[in-house]
Amino acid sequence: MMKKLLLGLGALIVVLAGFVLKTLADAGQFKQLAPHFAGRCTPVPGMPGAEDITFHPTLGHAYVSSDDRRATQTGRPVAGGIYRYDPTGSAPPVLLTSAFSRDFHPHGLSLFVAPDGTETLYVINHTETGTNQIERFEVGADGMLVHRRTLRDAALVSPNDLVAVDAERFYVTNDHGSPPGTGQAMEDYLQLARGNVLYFDGERFREVIRGTAYANGINRSADGLTVYLAQSVGRSLSVYTRDVASGALTERRKLPLDTGPDNIELDARGHLWVGSHPKLLGFAAHAQDVSGKTHAPAQVLRLKPSGDSLEVEEVFLDDGKQISGVAVAAVSGNRMLLGPVFDKDLLSCEVP
Repeated sequence: MMKKLLLGLGALIVVLAGFVLKTLADAGQFKQLAPHFAGRCTPVPGMPGAEDITFHPTLGHAYVSSDDRRATQTGRPVAGGIYRYDPTGSAPPVLLTSAFSRDFHPHGLSLFVAPDGTETLYVINHTETGTNQIERFEVGADGMLVHRRTLRDAALVSPNDLVAVDAERFYVTNDHGSPPGTGQAMEDYLQLARGNVLYFDGERFREVIRGTAYANGINRSADGLTVYLAQSVGRSLSVYTRDVASGALTERRKLPLDTGPDNIELDARGHLWVGSHPKLLGFAAHAQDVSGKTHAPAQVLRLKPSGDSLEVEEVFLDDGKQISGVAVAAVSGNRMLLGPVFDKDLLSCEVP
């Protein structure tokens, strides 16, 4: 009997060890990183936790979603904000939401510019009371944001990013199927695909994609016929054909990336720029260290559409000492803005 127990215990230890090694390998912890970037970067203060950034398609300035997550972690939350920032000039960032609620903790954002120039900005807001909601703003004549609507729904379990297809409709990702807590941790470490994507048709939310492994960044092509989705734990990027009338998405292909992709931005040429976490457990440790002393590698991928495929190029890689945990890389011309989840400064870079 004792022999059988020992054999059983030995088998269990082997299985657990194998699981741990697989988890570490899948998270990229064994990777050897060689930091590189061919351009130059300058820190830009004033917008802590710039988790999402998007450029106006023609005017050259960017909208930045900023929230001091370290302050929230230490029990001293301060209101976040949406800023306008022009990297080509010397003017400082301009806070556009000073007149909005103090309980504003923005996450993903998406800009839609109508043919007449009207700008609609959707922003995910994780309130201090625990409510997840989506705020709809319009850009006023003075450039400030005017709040128009708040959207709430039980389906917004853990919203992360969104992409507007017009002034009234958008897609939004839930990175987990469980609210914050033990359930989310189990999804991450057991690599459970319980996230999803919702479509808001102007009146209600409905699920259009299910079974995603940390659905994170989402964006669309300029013509609105293609939708791109990043899955961080799934370490992949999926390409979908969009039915304009119904909003339904049909997967065309899924591209393995061997990294944890975060937000997706597109430049004027239709190239995808993806802020990524090459060591997911390293980013988790960085996120949990309220002192900010634990760094996490930062990576930027450029994906060039070529026929029905995507050519992947690593443009930027840092060991976390220059910038940690980059969630987004927004590009306009030869200017690239890198937004971290926790760091105080974003980076403004010249791309050769």
